[in-house]
Amino acid sequence: MTKRAYKERFYPTSEQAVLLAQSFGCARFVWNNTLTYRTEAYQQHGERESIWA
Repeated sequence: MTKRAYKERFYPTSEQAVLLAQSFGCARFVWNNTLTYRTEAYQQHGERESIWA
């Protein structure tokens, strides 16, 4: 099986750029808070918190 990769370029309008920045900001906020929660839980209990519970 041959592996292939494609590169695509995206030129958002100014309105799309604002919406993308907001979306990525929200995703970063959720990721960082989840990481903090799991890190603190590990430090307090010595075991990993399940992401599925």
